[in-house]
Amino acid sequence: MTAHPMPAALLDEVVRAGLDPDEVLDAIDRALTEDLPGDAVDVTSAATIPASAHGVADFAAREPGVVAGLGVAAMVFHRVLGDDVTITDRAADGTRVAAGDVVMRVAGPTGGLLTAERTALNFACHLSGVATATAAWVAALEGSRARVLDTRKTLPGYRALQKYAVRCGGGVNHRFSLSDLAMVKDNHVVAAGGVVPAYQAVREQFPDVPVEVEVTDLDQLRLLLDAGCDRILLDNMDAATMAEAVRITDGRATLEASGGLTLERAREVAATGVDFISVGALTHSVTVFDIGMDLLEQ
Repeated sequence: MTAHPMPAALLDEVVRAGLDPDEVLDAIDRALTEDLPGDAVDVTSAATIPASAHGVADFAAREPGVVAGLGVAAMVFHRVLGDDVTITDRAADGTRVAAGDVVMRVAGPTGGLLTAERTALNFACHLSGVATATAAWVAALEGSRARVLDTRKTLPGYRALQKYAVRCGGGVNHRFSLSDLAMVKDNHVVAAGGVVPAYQAVREQFPDVPVEVEVTDLDQLRLLLDAGCDRILLDNMDAATMAEAVRITDGRATLEASGGLTLERAREVAATGVDFISVGALTHSVTVFDIGMDLLEQ
C-alpha cells in the first residue's frame, strides 16, 4: 500500500495537541501494515467494489461519552487515500457526544474508505474509551480538590496517544517516562534500606528531578515529611488512614492516593483531602467506546 503524505493542517493539529507527528504516523503505519503487509491488497473490497465507486460514510457514536482520536482517524484515511478523501463534520477531541451523534463524515473512493475503516475505528474507539473513562472520574471528583492522574500502565507503543486521550477527558498526566520524575516504589525502598535513604539518594544524584515516594503507613509519611519530601504517594490505604495522612501533612506535601481505586470509591477518597488520585485502569483496561462507520446510500 502506498503511504500518502499527510496534509500540513493535520500535522499542525497533532503538534498543538502535544503529540509528536512522527510518532503518530509511525503508529498509523504499523497499524495499516498489520492489515496490508508488503504488496498485499484488501481482497474483499477489491472483489466487491468497482474501482470507480465513490462513497460517503458517517462515523456515529453509539453511546454517550467523550470522543478522542478522531484526528488520528482522519490521518488514517489520508494515509490510505491521500487527497482523494474529504473529511467533514469532525467533532473536536474532548467533545461530549450523545448516542447517534455523527462525529465525522468521510467521502472518497469506496474501496479505500473500507480499507481504512477498521484501523481508523481502532484508534478512535480506543482513545474515546480512555477519554470517556477519564471524564467519568472527573465528574465524580467535581467539587473536591482531587484531580485524577493516569499512570505508566499503558499499552506498549500507545503511551503518548493514551495520555493525550486522558487530557481530552479532563485528567492530568503523570510522568511519561522513567527520567522525568523519580518514583520511589516499595522495591526501591527495600533496595535502599528505607524511604528516607531512598529519597535522599535520588535527591543527591538527581537534584533537579522531581521526586515522589510511595508510603504504606503513617510512620513512613512522617519520616519523609521531616526529610523534606514534597510529593508522597499513599499506597493502598483506607479512607480513614488517608484522611489522617492529610491532617499530618498539613500542606507540606502533595498527596496522591493509589492502589486499586474504583470509580465507586471516588467521592470517598476525594473527601479525605488528597490532591491526586491515580488510576491505572484509565489506560490498561479501559472499555472501548462504541463508534460505527456506515456507508450512506447513494
